[in-house]
Amino acid sequence: MNQSNRIVAPASLMQAAAEVAQLAANTAMRWYRDRVDVETKGDGSPVTIADREAERAARAWLSARFPDDGLFGEEFPNEREDAKRRWILDPIDGTKAFVRGVPLWGTLVACCEGDTVLAGAACYPAVQELIAAAPGEGCWWNGTRAQVSTVDRLDRATVLITDERFPDRAHRRTTWRSLAAAAAVSRTWGDCYGYMLVATGRAEVMVDDIMNPWDSAAVYPIVTEAGGVFTDWRGRNTAFGGDVIATNQALADITRGLLITDTERAS
Repeated sequence: MNQSNRIVAPASLMQAAAEVAQLAANTAMRWYRDRVDVETKGDGSPVTIADREAERAARAWLSARFPDDGLFGEEFPNEREDAKRRWILDPIDGTKAFVRGVPLWGTLVACCEGDTVLAGAACYPAVQELIAAAPGEGCWWNGTRAQVSTVDRLDRATVLITDERFPDRAHRRTTWRSLAAAAAVSRTWGDCYGYMLVATGRAEVMVDDIMNPWDSAAVYPIVTEAGGVFTDWRGRNTAFGGDVIATNQALADITRGLLITDTERAS
């Protein structure tokens, strides 16, 4: 059904995001653990035929159902940039994991109006997990309600990061290492999988130094609707700050107290 010319309920947008994330993820799975050529984009990140075909499938699905909505993706030019409502796509978040046969990658889909995220979904087909959320509708993980953990001590917490080298902001390495040293468990291979672990109570903190809109928009409602706290490194409650600290509620203040310096807040 063409839903572009009327207001669509948050629950319906959440369902649409989940469906298109599943579709794109299943498309990418055709090349998973197969030999694929890896190209390097201008920003140094890898891309494969799986990324492109998954995004094509998502764009086709959305264009058929929301033909007036904008489409913003990682692999192709934006469409209908002046549309009030837009869909933000990341066909494979974690391409470096994907091409190495590591299952902790996913497809991300978000629906937004301006900087307000109306719905988000993430599908992890290699581990058969799907999570979706919308403001006021909760966060749903494989059909059940998701909730962050109640762990309130760092020495009992699991903290995650995608890359602890901080290639662009080396000064953050010291505060991250302080947090990691205080935690019970510290792990990498994060990417979008880490946010799902926080939202489902299997980890308490997920940190990323660099986040594009297609990386962050979908996971913002997933974490917040599960009862977590999602900010940038300046402590601002936003999906579009360019970096992310996502936590459960109980460790939100102490985590940000360790990670965010006065210099960060002033930047």
